Amino acid sequence: MGELRTEEFIVNMGPHHPSTHGVCRLVLTMDGEKIVKIEPVIGYLHRAIEKICENRTYMQCIPLLDRFEYVTAMSCNYVFSLAAERLAQIEVPERAEYLRVIMLELNRIASHLLFYGVTAMDIGAYTPFLYGLRERELIIDLFEMTCGQRLTYNYIRIGGVSRDIPKEFIPKCREALKIISGKMSDYEGLLNENPIWLERTKGIAVLPKELAIAYGVSGPVLRASGVQYDIRKNDPYSIYDRFDFEIPVRYNGDCYDRYLLRLDEIRQSIKIITQALDGLPDGDIKSKKSKMTFKAPAGEVYARIENSRGEMGVYLMSDGGKTPLRVKTRGASYNHVQVLPHFGTDMLIADLVANFATLDVIMPEVDR
Repeated sequence: MGELRTEEFIVNMGPHHPSTHGVCRLVLTMDGEKIVKIEPVIGYLHRAIEKICENRTYMQCIPLLDRFEYVTAMSCNYVFSLAAERLAQIEVPERAEYLRVIMLELNRIASHLLFYGVTAMDIGAYTPFLYGLRERELIIDLFEMTCGQRLTYNYIRIGGVSRDIPKEFIPKCREALKIISGKMSDYEGLLNENPIWLERTKGIAVLPKELAIAYGVSGPVLRASGVQYDIRKNDPYSIYDRFDFEIPVRYNGDCYDRYLLRLDEIRQSIKIITQALDGLPDGDIKSKKSKMTFKAPAGEVYARIENSRGEMGVYLMSDGGKTPLRVKTRGASYNHVQVLPHFGTDMLIADLVANFATLDVIMPEVDR
């Protein structure tokens, strides 16, 4: 009887596969169910946001940047505003800074709740998706109460925020935080000791910290590989240096640690928001320089923040006119897709679904 031989074949995962979290195509070279090679193919979602911004005023760029990473659109508004403020040396009122931190951290929690639900659903558990979306709705209601929008907000503006919070916001926010904090044990109870979940995530798709650093991986994915780096602490911006919070870190670098780390971060965000609500001062919500006719002096600047997925940055170049001369954005998801071929092989195709989900890639950040 002859020796059994196998033959490699090509499988296209995407671009319209639900587990690719957007229009991403992964060309997989397979040997049976085992992945031999991964080739990401991007560009299906490219909308030329950067180039469009170069033909708009600075204020008109902000709603465009909402679409850059729509799951945490507050961050998109903020990082562009931060770059413009640094370029023009605009001082933001203290109340506006507190409101910004509150909105940014609420949006981080909303993003991680979506991650919790979608990742579990990708791997085959539907109940966590319902749990995560249920509490996320509390945050989305707060955003709608504040600016009238539920996904793309256009709230954080150059020099401050577009409007003040309504009087019912603070009690509603405290109530939402209390509910989410109380539900954390439910989230963990559903999955942390679930034998199927552990089999699908623990020890799966280990990303070594040296490889993560080499490819510019950032955010929760980097910290789950044992690197305690967070821009809020390591390169502080806004008023984050006023708050007492920790930077969670895990050391196994597998799907399970990437999942756990985001639950850790939800707790820290609750801690930050509570302190910000307690210390929220009275005063103006925007600088007097924040006008539609805003012009930035000639120069260039790069601003970066810690988004829910990692480092988000905006590079601005100005020639002194009403529109930016050059706009370049940086999203964490691009680097996460880039590193995937280097640690995502030699595993079953079912494990790739768990791996891609815990990288928390969102394609507009890649095809910007």
